[in-house]
Amino acid sequence: MHALYTIALAATATFGAAARPAAPVTPAPETLAGVTMPGQVDVDGQRLVLNGMALRKKAVFKVYVAGLYLPASERSAERILSADAPRRVVMQFLRDVDREKMCAAWTEGLAANTPNASPALRQQFATLCGWMEDIREGEQFAFTYVPGTGTRVDVRGKPKGTLEGKAFADALFAVWIGQKPGPGEDFKRALLKG
Repeated sequence: MHALYTIALAATATFGAAARPAAPVTPAPETLAGVTMPGQVDVDGQRLVLNGMALRKKAVFKVYVAGLYLPASERSAERILSADAPRRVVMQFLRDVDREKMCAAWTEGLAANTPNASPALRQQFATLCGWMEDIREGEQFAFTYVPGTGTRVDVRGKPKGTLEGKAFADALFAVWIGQKPGPGEDFKRALLKG
């Protein structure tokens, strides 16, 4: 009887262990061009994982490293842009860039990827441009889309404001992963490595 009880107890313990869900594995940080980004971030209580990192170069100059964060790894830009799900891009600069150059990049990216942008969307990009500042080597911009809230813009870790609507978020993220990404196809592929 004692042996039978011991077997039953062991079986119960084994079943109980198997039934418990495994804790999510924390993705390791990744490094590109001397910039290390965490493998995951928390956005309003939701875990986003680092989908890919990419280096923006202009001629021979390294300008910034970007990291794309999503709820789960994804290789399709179309699926990312169609999903109404949280997402974030962090840009860490490897050299000083003035505000006017950033504004020109936003304007070109919008024109290339959202050619029939509404007046309201163009105005939102103008607001984004107004929030830009001269950025120095080692500093960051972060753009975080939260469904139902909009896209929060942080400059050097300080919130500048939130631009409402998924249409704005899609147009902004298309600058990096749209049909004609401003930083180029290699940059887009690196962000979408999944």
